[in-house]
Amino acid sequence: MRDFLLTLIVTAAVTFLTTGPVRKFAIAVGAMPQIRARDVHREPTPRLGGMAMFLGLCAGLLVAGHLANLRVVFAGEQPRALLVGAALIWLIGVLDDKFELDAFVKLGGQMIAAGAMVYLGLRVLWLPVPGVGTVTLPEWAGTLLTVVVVVTTINAVNFVDGLDGLAAGTTAIAAAAFFLHAYRMWVGHGLEDAAPATLFAALLIGMCAGFLPHNLHPARIFMGDSGALLLGLVMAAGAISVTGQVDPDALKLFGTERDAVHAMVPVYIPLLLPLAALALPVADLVMAVARRTWRGQSPFAADRGHLHHRLLDIGHTHSRAVLIMYFWSALLGFGTLAYSVNSTSVWLLSSIALCSALGLALLLMPRYRPRVPLWAQVLVPPRYRARETDPLAERAVAPVPSPVVARGREAVPGRVRDML
Repeated sequence: MRDFLLTLIVTAAVTFLTTGPVRKFAIAVGAMPQIRARDVHREPTPRLGGMAMFLGLCAGLLVAGHLANLRVVFAGEQPRALLVGAALIWLIGVLDDKFELDAFVKLGGQMIAAGAMVYLGLRVLWLPVPGVGTVTLPEWAGTLLTVVVVVTTINAVNFVDGLDGLAAGTTAIAAAAFFLHAYRMWVGHGLEDAAPATLFAALLIGMCAGFLPHNLHPARIFMGDSGALLLGLVMAAGAISVTGQVDPDALKLFGTERDAVHAMVPVYIPLLLPLAALALPVADLVMAVARRTWRGQSPFAADRGHLHHRLLDIGHTHSRAVLIMYFWSALLGFGTLAYSVNSTSVWLLSSIALCSALGLALLLMPRYRPRVPLWAQVLVPPRYRARETDPLAERAVAPVPSPVVARGREAVPGRVRDML
């Protein structure tokens, strides 16, 4: 555990320390586009935050490669496959942050990065199916499944990157749940094939943790596609590594192959765990494609109909919308993790149901304006306090600016007048 913590801290520190210089570089090269109709920020903000994340990833892999307890990870080709795929997808993201690439060009770049990882040996080889056993996949099927998982996860993270701190925080929550799961498989069940996924999850947490202080509302820099695509690829690589690379012969140590699949739910959960933690972004991805196709638009045409936009539209503040997305990501991710550990606990299922009800109440909070007694108004936010005076009366006694001041305000330019 100490080696993973050291790798995480180094990754986070390098990402944090390099984000400032990267921000200055983004401003210097003009990677700071103007405000678009679907944006929620009010002033141009530099992108290219993914450059700092990629530097943190490289530093974390470099440190991990010199740790004795992690030599088993670098005995295979998976770290190299991750680094090559990450470099390709990061390069595509950097070009998009600067030049606004076409959506189909980005999709092609994602497939190329996924294909590079497959070529270097990181792909789904077999799938443990409950009630059947381990199913060995043909090469074409494993390659196709790997590309689908990578592209889906990448776009899920990219679609959720719409509010300050949302993508980085949601991904960090998913990575934390995935790290605990992979670490339990490696240490608790002795499956060394889960070691690379554990390392990938630690690197992912460090990248997000180091970038978040710069990206919280109001954000000083955005991760851009260079960061969102990178985060999605690292998460997909961890899921594919632990699911498709686990040796079926190792499962037989727990009994028959079929019994092992039933007993070792954690073996096939990793393919679903990242998607469970990112269930909201994945659902947003599906709804966005369906919505745009129904309108006769391209599935990749940007709009302002994502889940985080709808949270803002129903009355949530920027920070509250992000926290609500954090809550649901944590509930789905850690709920799936807890269920994989003990699926028969009544208390666990009751707790998940209770948290779901609490999440729905928080989600619908702006719809309700309860009347609070006068003696309790000091305990609630101002928006729930009753007005002591008539709004019409307040408007009637409001001071009227003098003609001189009014003429002065009309004489100044529009931008300056708004600041007065």
